[in-house]
Amino acid sequence: MPDDVFRLADRLAPLRPELVEIRRDLHAHPELARTEQRTTRIVADRLRAAGLTPVLLPGTGLVCDIGPGVAQAERHRVVLRADMDALPLPDTSGVPWASTVPHVVHACGHDVHTTVVLGAGLVLAELAAEGALPGGVRLLFQAAEEVQPGGALDAIAAGALDGVRQVFAVHCDPKVDVGHVGTRIGPITSASDEVTVTLRGPGGHTSRPHRTADVVFALGQVITQVPAVLGRRLDPRSGVNLTWGAVQAGSAPNAIPASGILRGTLRCLDVRAWERASAVFHEAVEQVVAPYGVEAEVRHQRGVPPVENDEHSVAVLEAAARDVLGPASVQLTEQSLGGEDFAWYLNKVPGAMARLGTRTPGGRSYDLHQGDLQVDERAIDAGVLLLARTAIAASAG
Repeated sequence: MPDDVFRLADRLAPLRPELVEIRRDLHAHPELARTEQRTTRIVADRLRAAGLTPVLLPGTGLVCDIGPGVAQAERHRVVLRADMDALPLPDTSGVPWASTVPHVVHACGHDVHTTVVLGAGLVLAELAAEGALPGGVRLLFQAAEEVQPGGALDAIAAGALDGVRQVFAVHCDPKVDVGHVGTRIGPITSASDEVTVTLRGPGGHTSRPHRTADVVFALGQVITQVPAVLGRRLDPRSGVNLTWGAVQAGSAPNAIPASGILRGTLRCLDVRAWERASAVFHEAVEQVVAPYGVEAEVRHQRGVPPVENDEHSVAVLEAAARDVLGPASVQLTEQSLGGEDFAWYLNKVPGAMARLGTRTPGGRSYDLHQGDLQVDERAIDAGVLLLARTAIAASAG
């Protein structure tokens, strides 16, 4: 059914200034994982003002059902999901609505995600009040996407997917022009784990490395050799990537320290390789440091599996995008090595995530998780129209 039946753009128009202001307010007042009290309150208050009944999740976050009651919507309820947390980085964007919280910023676009799902919910609530929403829709605003294994697990444990048959989301992509979306059937993100290696030895003078265990030298071998071992022990087609982000050892140039630590991320494009990677990683560290007489403690924290988009759900997203954003609005996107806890929902029910273009055409391509990230705010309109149209189609199916 074409969008002119629902007039989504007309329904969105009076909300547009308010949604932009909400997004800017959220950007100016970011909150880290599991502290999203203010964000939760703003969203809940606006939904209540629209005549809806949001239900707070334990801690932070909320769900809000729109449309038919449980009995009527049980077979047709679909979820639109947003994540709310920010990152521990300084805001270097220079925009008037820059973060007012020191060293906290929405550098991944979660302020946009929250605003888009809120806006879609307000549009859908208007349709539901007119009896024009074909099935039930649940808005899900979750906490703590930026920490592993992610707030999605908390939301699922609280019943956020009860009675749900399909789930959808968007994620900002500053390399895609505003008004366009990137889609992909199958894996669209990577598994992402945190790894920590701690090495210990007696320490000693740098003039006598042969009389002690050289922790710093052993750390260097782990840094360079363990990624190479993984590349030979696991299928290279699985896209295994081990990258170190932090190294800490010692404080004096002439003293071998008694301990040192490495922290990094282990990512896999393939879920089967992800399941094997932990054992291989542990073995590799032990074997690499064995000649140096140090004690190794290895910690591998499981993060998230890959987001694997369901083929039917991708088709629904793409049809919705072409309907409300134009026939040329959809483009194939590549699989990313980034992690996303949306994957946990897709372990329970089918669904899909689309990449929402936030780049001004001809403008700069920003990078996510950088404090200077800027988005073209016309992406809010595009995201609202996309998710509202997707929810209509999916709930009717």
